Order: sequence, then structure tokens, then C-alpha cells
Amino acid sequence: MARTRINAPNLYDEVIAITSRYLGPAAQRFIDRQIESHLNKTPGKLSSDELVTLLDWIKAAISLLTEDRGVVDDYTSMLLQLAEPSHKGAST
Repeated sequence: MARTRINAPNLYDEVIAITSRYLGPAAQRFIDRQIESHLNKTPGKLSSDELVTLLDWIKAAISLLTEDRGVVDDYTSMLLQLAEPSHKGAST
């Protein structure tokens, strides 16, 4: 029987954690709005495929907040890594 990790962060939680590095306390509200607006679903659970779908929208929104292309690229690159199948914490 396979063991599951208790309190293991899901993909949504990991996205919030990374986004917090860039947006601070506004991170959850930002991601929730992206999910609600572009995926038409309640935030909380997020699949890797849905994250990939959101990446263009997230990149566009962050680009409006900063002109620093390095920040935008670093942030979206970190999110893309979460969406990769090899990412152990990714939920599908």
C-alpha cells in the first residue's frame, strides 16, 4: 500500500508560495483571480495542465506590474517547472 505524505503541499499551494515571493500578501488574491477569470473554476485545486493554460495570462498580468523582464521570466519559469510532469509535488 502506497503511503501519502500528510500535509504535502498541492500544486495550488506551491503556486501561491512562489507567487508570494513576488507579490507578497497579494499572491493568493492574484492567483485566485487568475483561476476564476481564466479557468472559470473555484480556486484551491489546480492541475498541471491548468497551470500551463494560466501561464500566458499570469505572464501578461505580471508584465503590467513590472517592466523588469528578468523578474517576469524568473517567476514564470518557476511556475513552469511546477507544471512539468517530473515535479514530484504536482497534482494532476
